[in-house]
Amino acid sequence: MWLTTERLLLREFTPEDWPDVYAYRSDPEVVRYLPFGPASVEEVQDHLTRCMALARSHPRRVHELAVVVRAEERVIGSCALAQLDYEPRHASFMDLFHRRFWGRGSAAEAMRARFEYGFEVLGLHRIADTCDARNVASVRVMERLGMRREAHYRETSWDGATWRDEDGYAILAREWRALKTT
Repeated sequence: MWLTTERLLLREFTPEDWPDVYAYRSDPEVVRYLPFGPASVEEVQDHLTRCMALARSHPRRVHELAVVVRAEERVIGSCALAQLDYEPRHASFMDLFHRRFWGRGSAAEAMRARFEYGFEVLGLHRIADTCDARNVASVRVMERLGMRREAHYRETSWDGATWRDEDGYAILAREWRALKTT
């Protein structure tokens, strides 16, 4: 699976991607709002092996892709769209980017491509997920793409030291299509 945008290529991971992935997955600042800490080389390589196995699964429910800057041909992040087992027309998403690429619109560009793929190709009805309530940058990206905050969950995520609140955001296929026409 490959998705292209003006500046990015979203493609399947390869084993050779591990150094680029390790560069951002090992950064404590990059994973600050996530329920896991910085990754080791072995954890990154194991994760890439799982991603490549999921890419071969049928039916495919998890689309975790490398985000590549087309001009540089290097992996700057990862993004996922995962259809839910109990309702495959609903999906969650995930994004993780190298800190050097924060604030450049890469996350929004990758998310827009996945939403388009999810709604128009996979026939999804709803895409939703949660984020740490303190993660202002993620909230801005989701709201800029037309997602709405549906919930505030108190103390739902344990980071090993404290409980964290999460906000739930979602967008429906008809809302996505309406945004594209305006």
